[in-house]
Amino acid sequence: RKDVTESTGSSGINAEYGVMSTAKRDFLIGVEKKYQQIWESEKVYESDAKDVSPDKYFGCIPYPYMNGRLHLGHCFTITKVEYASRYQRLKGKNVLFPFAYHCTGMPIKACADKLTYEMATFGCPPNFPDESEESKKPVEQTEDFEKDPAAYQKKKGKLEMKFGNTKYQWGIMEGMGISANEIPKFANTDYWLSYFPPHCMQDLKGMGLAADWRRGFITTDVNPYYDSFVRWHFNTLKARQKIKFGKRYSVFSPKDNQPCMDHDRKSGEGVGPQEYTGIKIKLLTPFPAALSKLAGRDVYLIAATLRPETMYGQTNCFVKDDIEYVAFEAKSNEVYITTLRAAKNLAWQELTPEYGKVNVIMKLTGNDIMGAAIKAPRTKFDKVYVLPMMGVKSNKGTGVVTSVPSDAPDDYAALMDLKNKQPLREKYGIKDHMVDFEPVPIIDVPGFGNLCAVNVCQELKVNSQNEKDKLLLAKEKCYRKGFDEGVMIVGNHAGKNVKIVKPIIKEEMIAAGEAFKYQEPEKEIISRSGDECVIALCDQWFLEYGEPSWKKVTEDCLKDVECYFDDTRQGFERTIDWLHEHACSRSYGLGTKLPWDEQWLVESLSDSTIYMAYYTVAHLLQGDIYGTKPGNLDIKPEQMTHEVWNYIYLKSSPLPETSIPREKLDKMRQEFQYWYPIDIRSSGKDLVQNHLTYWLYNHTAVWNEEPDKWPRSVRANGHLLMDGEKMSKSLGNIISLHEGVQLYSADGMRLALADAGDVLEDANFNTAQANAGILRLYTLIDWIKETVEDLPNLRSGPKNEFYDKVFANDINVAVSQADKHYSNTMFREAMIAGFYEFLSARDRYRELSAAGNGMHRGLIKQYIKTQMIIIAPVCPHIADYVWREILKEEGSVVNAKWPEYSTPDDSLSKAAAHLMENVHDFRLRLINYTNPNIKKKGKAIKPNEPPNHMTVFIAKDYPKWQETTLNYLKENYDSSASPPFPENQDILKHLKTLAEIKPMMKKVMPFVAFVKSQVAEKGASVLESHLAFDEREVFQQNKDYILRSLDLDSLEICESSTYQDQKLVADVCPGKPMCKFEKRELDPVDKSSVKVTFVNIQPCTPFFKHSINVYDTDTIEDVISRLKRTDRKLKSKHVEIYRYVDPVKGPRQLLAFDQPMLWNKRKMEKVEKMEYCQTAGLKSGSNLLGDTLCYVVS
Repeated sequence: RKDVTESTGSSGINAEYGVMSTAKRDFLIGVEKKYQQIWESEKVYESDAKDVSPDKYFGCIPYPYMNGRLHLGHCFTITKVEYASRYQRLKGKNVLFPFAYHCTGMPIKACADKLTYEMATFGCPPNFPDESEESKKPVEQTEDFEKDPAAYQKKKGKLEMKFGNTKYQWGIMEGMGISANEIPKFANTDYWLSYFPPHCMQDLKGMGLAADWRRGFITTDVNPYYDSFVRWHFNTLKARQKIKFGKRYSVFSPKDNQPCMDHDRKSGEGVGPQEYTGIKIKLLTPFPAALSKLAGRDVYLIAATLRPETMYGQTNCFVKDDIEYVAFEAKSNEVYITTLRAAKNLAWQELTPEYGKVNVIMKLTGNDIMGAAIKAPRTKFDKVYVLPMMGVKSNKGTGVVTSVPSDAPDDYAALMDLKNKQPLREKYGIKDHMVDFEPVPIIDVPGFGNLCAVNVCQELKVNSQNEKDKLLLAKEKCYRKGFDEGVMIVGNHAGKNVKIVKPIIKEEMIAAGEAFKYQEPEKEIISRSGDECVIALCDQWFLEYGEPSWKKVTEDCLKDVECYFDDTRQGFERTIDWLHEHACSRSYGLGTKLPWDEQWLVESLSDSTIYMAYYTVAHLLQGDIYGTKPGNLDIKPEQMTHEVWNYIYLKSSPLPETSIPREKLDKMRQEFQYWYPIDIRSSGKDLVQNHLTYWLYNHTAVWNEEPDKWPRSVRANGHLLMDGEKMSKSLGNIISLHEGVQLYSADGMRLALADAGDVLEDANFNTAQANAGILRLYTLIDWIKETVEDLPNLRSGPKNEFYDKVFANDINVAVSQADKHYSNTMFREAMIAGFYEFLSARDRYRELSAAGNGMHRGLIKQYIKTQMIIIAPVCPHIADYVWREILKEEGSVVNAKWPEYSTPDDSLSKAAAHLMENVHDFRLRLINYTNPNIKKKGKAIKPNEPPNHMTVFIAKDYPKWQETTLNYLKENYDSSASPPFPENQDILKHLKTLAEIKPMMKKVMPFVAFVKSQVAEKGASVLESHLAFDEREVFQQNKDYILRSLDLDSLEICESSTYQDQKLVADVCPGKPMCKFEKRELDPVDKSSVKVTFVNIQPCTPFFKHSINVYDTDTIEDVISRLKRTDRKLKSKHVEIYRYVDPVKGPRQLLAFDQPMLWNKRKMEKVEKMEYCQTAGLKSGSNLLGDTLCYVVS
């Protein structure tokens, strides 16, 4: 898509700097396409059951719905199984990751019908009404508009350009990139099924999904094999008495005339019914003038309450003056007054004469009934009144609120406002006697007395019904304690706990005709057809999820399921706790007909709970995703009888009477028995409350005698944000999977998705990070190419250098950490440890070894192979490219074995980190030394002369007072506590009692603060009194690196305890060295010397000859150091010294340009000592050296 490509830049640089080259991205895409073809031709991801094989691993996701192209939000969930499956393959398991396409339910049918209507109404192509008048309306004053109106309008324009006119289905199809010529075909639901699944498959192949595509299928009865499977599933459930028929409260779409389950909703997924008690409050005569036409009728205001036990304390009821109410016909010739919204819910719950119909007698407002006299059930007052309340809502309950000021803080605050504020009463025409009621004690609440709301409001100093925050706190205090501990003090149930009598009083009121059951949606629910849903009492087939024995076995199943996160498990537990009957049939949409009652279709959340079992045999039954032709076993759909399915899936089922040969039956049975149960299922966290819980329930029902077939793990994830914003059409920031690959390459996009996040909180796809990933991956490939070409020139032999040992240990760390994180499905953490930090470890090795003998060939090759295996689950294309084409390894990295590793040496890791941290610290101190930002008496101090020497002061042991402090902190450290240490005053109180601490009191707490900060940064190992490594040895072994990094000539490592100026080194302790810079005369002043010429014998280098003094007893290392001080270009180089075998003739011979080492030159070791003899000149041991030596630079 041109607009997205240009706005993003695609090469890692924002387009505001101009349109940049996409060569690096295009190179990656070229590699990806090549290897996708290779994998397909090699059938790398096709997996079959084996008689003898490694462990198996079966993973999948909820199949996506086929009413559009997949976007990065889908992809984020898919990658959880994608990465896990690839990792498990590397661990030697036989892996199955199948994929299918969900078409069951309302969405496709609703979209097709909407398109049909638009073409019939507006023509084809449609000529929609002129919306110029619409555009003249004021822009919605959103937060974005307030911040920047121009930017908001610009974003709105981009949205319209991207998605078209989203008000109409035609515009939505145009926004998907579908041509005007093709859109009319989508009026036929079958065309959706033929269009989107192949596009979905192609897009997923474009990202390199490791799926076994042979096992794919679409749902609905269009696929006869899957249709037969669903019929078997439901017949099995019915035979096991899990499906019942009867009237049940369900979320219902009046427009669609059927229950509206989660997947059928445009908004309100996860929202269920809220059950109230409908209280009948009788309107007393004479009626208000506005209601005169109702004279002679029994008229009731209907209030919805969650607390029927409090009706004994009613002192009035509340309405809101400007809410519109309706008076409508109810059963028994009664008239009810509620909001129209509530009336519709009541009508669908068989509380009106005609089911689903609201016969409105008249409309009125709250003002019309303000001050009316009423009779409230159960109260001690013969007459109370209708009063105003500001907090009454038209979209919650019925718009009529019972008032119990003794136990409801809102009611008490509103009543007191009216009692205390005469102007308020006058505004609504309320007479004084109408509010002349006091709260009635009805419940005794421990700690709050028998007027709970009154006492709590007075305690919190609530002075008005407008003090929302205080009232919210008051309600939290009153309601929970009142329900849990309250005791009734009035009525027939005085002396009993509220928790016990609440349902009893409710049933008594219903039996007495004073109340009825009433339900409504907890929040607004809009169906995909655009209809506001109600709660209806309707005949339906339902799954009896609330049945105790089924619930218990599902709870047992959950105990053995790996949920990865506590929040996920708790979500399952909450759902299982409240879940009850679920409507499993509908009359509108696509799907399988209910086998025993074909006027109904199986609902989409009900036919998608055990289809993972169908994956195991789909490739054997179907020849394509539609089931239009038989698969490998040449079995026809009609041959798949209930008994055949039983034999395949249920271990105890006998061999069926069928025309299918035994070997074919056994083949299908083997596939299922081998692959099941499912090892991991990944899904968005919002499906825990429905689909995933139904998934557990159905597995325990179908395989009730085979717990080994129950799911093993479920991996939930949060939603995916795009650059920190929610992905939505309204923001125009939805990127399709196809676009994501075009913009960032497949591996660049996959890396950014892994980086997006691991936990249940919403993750964030960072487009800048995705662009950076392109550059990072390309740069890695480039470096590997150059390094592999240069491998013959790298060092071989022993790996004894400090930096060799550190890097070998870094490889172990990367492999072990990545292994742990991959196995826990923490893919972002796996990339941090196995890619980003591993790259840093490589760079550290390059840096450290450059000051020594260079990189080791074996270690570098091991690193490259290990790096490719570790990133293969996330970036498989470039990993396989490097594996095959650069490293020339056999086979594919996809099927490589996870690297073996030994337990990492923590002391080596700490030593390396200590070295790098302190060199960084030394560098900062050096900058401060040479450029002091200090003024003395208003004048700047003259910069110090650049030093050539550094002394590093170290300490093996802590001073006694520090060791005592450390031991105390260690003994009182608790990593699980917050904070993990005692409070400072407690620490100080203890330490100042100790004799060894008293003289150092001024230094104790700063030291404690330092230790705390180090523990927070590095962990509890800081509390040890000795380091895990030899600090002197670490600095000594890396002397060349330190000198090179700081551009110094000499380094001395000194024990702080032996230094004269103890004040200077007072703060030195183990792991906390300090340094001192100075300018020194580095050459000996008390030894004889001779001038020696050093000649660089390498052709085509910038190094020439130098004459320097060589002193008696100099080592070769001393000479090299002096040579580097003479020529600064040598500072960062590796230098070797050679002598001539013939010190007289050798320097006079002409160099062979192509073989400069030809003339009998011998390398001198660093430890060799040189001596000056008056008669023989310079010599080393018995070898005369003459006045000319050679040096070689690498």
